[in-house]
Amino acid sequence: MIQRIQTAFLIVSTLLLGFLFYYPLADIMSGNEIYVFNIKGIYQGEKQVFNGLPIMIFLVLIIVLHIFVIFRYKKRIQQMRILGFTMVLLAGLFGLFFFFAYSGFENPDISFKIPVSFPIVAMILDYLAIRNIGKDEVLVRSINRLRP
Repeated sequence: MIQRIQTAFLIVSTLLLGFLFYYPLADIMSGNEIYVFNIKGIYQGEKQVFNGLPIMIFLVLIIVLHIFVIFRYKKRIQQMRILGFTMVLLAGLFGLFFFFAYSGFENPDISFKIPVSFPIVAMILDYLAIRNIGKDEVLVRSINRLRP
């Protein structure tokens, strides 16, 4: 059901991931130049150095899957499977952050911001949601069995 605690976990997780569109992920200093790394890519002033399209695709896919899972509350097993897949995608998103930050620069001095940790927090919230969905499934199955 929508009013369950796992829905709250999924909504908070989705909101955290949505915040990534608005906040910078890191400041990169390579040589004497400063770059800003956000979801859209790595920028030097107004000039785009790296395109962040793969990160945006991952992030949009994860957010869409979270919203899909919230409304599939009658299919608990499917919810757990999709959330397991989103956890793998979140780990890949976290890896992409570091790949983009360190690739293409010689001896970069990187100052990561707090929003870089949002995928890890979202993974923890997804895990908690999976546990609670599993508890609901066990409860429903125990109620459905025949009693002598």
